[in-house]
Amino acid sequence: MSHPYLAAALFDIHSGQGPRQFAELAIALLLSSLIGLEREARQKSAGLRTHTLVGVGSALFMEVSIHGFGALLGMDGVALDPSRVAAQVVSGIGFIGGGLIFVKKDAVRGLTTAATIWLTCAIGMACGGGLPLLAAGATAVHFLIVRGFSKVSERIGPTRLPENVELRLTYRSQHGLLGRMLEMCTSSGFRVTDVQVETGVEDERVSAEVLLRLEGTASAHSLVEALTELDGVRGVALGRQGDSTE
Repeated sequence: MSHPYLAAALFDIHSGQGPRQFAELAIALLLSSLIGLEREARQKSAGLRTHTLVGVGSALFMEVSIHGFGALLGMDGVALDPSRVAAQVVSGIGFIGGGLIFVKKDAVRGLTTAATIWLTCAIGMACGGGLPLLAAGATAVHFLIVRGFSKVSERIGPTRLPENVELRLTYRSQHGLLGRMLEMCTSSGFRVTDVQVETGVEDERVSAEVLLRLEGTASAHSLVEALTELDGVRGVALGRQGDSTE
C-alpha cells in the first residue's frame, strides 16, 4: 500500500528535506572528508572519521535550525530564532576541541588539532546554511595554511645550527611501527645517526624500547608531539648530548 502523502512530506522542498538539503549534506561530507584525509596522510590524531562526523553533524544541525521548526510558525507565543541552534553548535564544538588540548610540563599539545576541528565545524555549518561556495573557500584556506604556512615559517625563521638529539621510545612491538617512527623522524628534518632496539615482555605483550640518535635543525618538541600521537607508542623521552628528560 502506497503512502503518497507521506512520500510528499519526506521529499518536500518546503519541509527542509528536499534535494537541496541532501546536496548540502553531501557537500559537507565531501569537504570535511578532504580535511580528514589530509590529517590521515600526516598521521595526525582526529583523522578522517572524526572530521567527517563533525562536518556532517554541524551541517545537519544547521538544517534542523533552519527548517526543523517551521510547523511552529504562526502559533501564539512562539518566536523562532534560527541562530540559537547555530550558537549552541559553536559552544558544543568547544568541548570537543578542549578535550584535545593538554599540557605536559612546558609543552602544549593538540592546539592545531582542536583548531582544525573548529574549522571543520564552521565549514559544515556553512554548508547546512546554504553557503557552499564559502565552505569550499574555507576548505581551500585550510590546505593553504597547513601546507603552505609551514614552509613560509621555515624560510622566515632564524637559521638554526644542527643539534644532536636523543629519543628513547617505548612502544608495543608490532609490524611496521618502527619504520613509521623512523620515517617520521626523517620527514621532520632529522637525520638518524644511530638506532638501538631492545625487546621484552610486559603484561603478556611484547614491548620494545628504541634509542634514536638524531641530528638536525628542526623542532625536536614538534617531533615528540607527533610521535606520541602514533598508535602503539607508550612514551617518548627527549634528551640532548646524552642527558635525557621525560
